[in-house]
Amino acid sequence: MRLRKLVAGNWKMHGISSDLAEIEQIASAARGYPQVDVALCVPAVLIERAVRAVPEFPIGGQDVHHAERGAHTGCTSAGMLLDAGAVLTIVGHSERRDSQRESNAEVQAKAHAALQCGLNVILCIGESLAVRERGDAVETVLAQLDASIPQAPTEEAELAIAYEPIWAIGSGKTPTTDEIAEMHGAIRERLKQRYGGEGERVRILYGGSVKPSNAGEIFAVADVDGALVGGASLKAADFMPIVEAAANAG
Repeated sequence: MRLRKLVAGNWKMHGISSDLAEIEQIASAARGYPQVDVALCVPAVLIERAVRAVPEFPIGGQDVHHAERGAHTGCTSAGMLLDAGAVLTIVGHSERRDSQRESNAEVQAKAHAALQCGLNVILCIGESLAVRERGDAVETVLAQLDASIPQAPTEEAELAIAYEPIWAIGSGKTPTTDEIAEMHGAIRERLKQRYGGEGERVRILYGGSVKPSNAGEIFAVADVDGALVGGASLKAADFMPIVEAAANAG
């Protein structure tokens, strides 16, 4: 099944008021590719200003807490993200799994809370270089997927999976297209096992050193339904060629 491509930018810890002009430029350029869903996940402090600047363009968060409210200093609930104007959020990014020691159970709870609240979710999974080199990448990623995704699909919002090999993030290295195809195919089969027919409609994104020079060949791989883009999403000049490649891939 061919799914509509989603290209989402993850600005990580980048972005202040002076960068709103870049967001406006990306949003304006994205209108030229109506066949692709384009979004930016910006720092929490920038969400409301970004939404005001580009009210028709999807803005998201980079994390969410699983609780509705409470004594969770420094955290942001799904309701808070929605109130700020966000329509989606990332959960389980490897940088949070590593530096914040987030477990699969925590990621699952966050995804469930966001989806139930009406926020679309991009849930990240991926293996380390050591796991890849010893030949356990597929088994490891599928186990992470099983333990991280909600027990059942929801009608309130859309779940997408982002496969991001940890060793490729920000390194300039990417798996071969055969390795990407193997992983995305395995993820698709597991989603179908878990969710039945709904599993065929969950978009599977690739992330990890996606750039204009390699986006076309990545999008041509079966079951690559878009991309989660890091550094290349910070500037329209770098990001929009990736969106164009998604549009050309159909």
